Amino acid sequence: MTETPEDHARHNARMQRMAVAREKMQARRTLERGLLIVHTGNGKGKSSSAFGMAIRSIGWGMRVAILQYVKGKWETGERNFFDAHPDLASFEVMGEGFTWETQDRAQDIAAAQAAWERSKEMILDPAIDFVILDELNIVLRDDTLPIADIVAFLQDRPLTKHICITGRNAKPELLAIADLVTEFGEVKHPYHAGFKAQKGVEY
Repeated sequence: MTETPEDHARHNARMQRMAVAREKMQARRTLERGLLIVHTGNGKGKSSSAFGMAIRSIGWGMRVAILQYVKGKWETGERNFFDAHPDLASFEVMGEGFTWETQDRAQDIAAAQAAWERSKEMILDPAIDFVILDELNIVLRDDTLPIADIVAFLQDRPLTKHICITGRNAKPELLAIADLVTEFGEVKHPYHAGFKAQKGVEY
């Protein structure tokens, strides 16, 4: 297809109208405060996206704190990275592993409660700008923590920082109070073709 000068002129005029409309739309958005963000769904990328926001925040000189609820002693690339660069972000692993690994309900509840108490400290710490609670949705799904208590605390949270909660099966009560919810949907996954979890892609 060969484009003519007239085609280019029409395109440029359309882009100019779009730029004016975008500027007007942006001018109406004036709110600025900490957001409650939820990443959920059965697709890959919930934690990966949260870590991407962590890097973005660090790039702006913001203080980031990350707490993992479930992965336990499992070695991950993100854990190796932040352990090697403790000046960039606080990274804590408080889970005892997946429930099918621990097979100990009392232990799971105790670990989740300890992790939630630490999460509240992070959220209330004025020196921290962005808190990531990785896989909190999983322990909430399993009723390992009472959703009513978590929702009540988050509704009364300081509005000076962003909080991102990840994990499948986010509770409706959490979705209702979130400012930003993204559902990650699976279209195709190599696991179903016999691939094992790949370093650097999934952990």
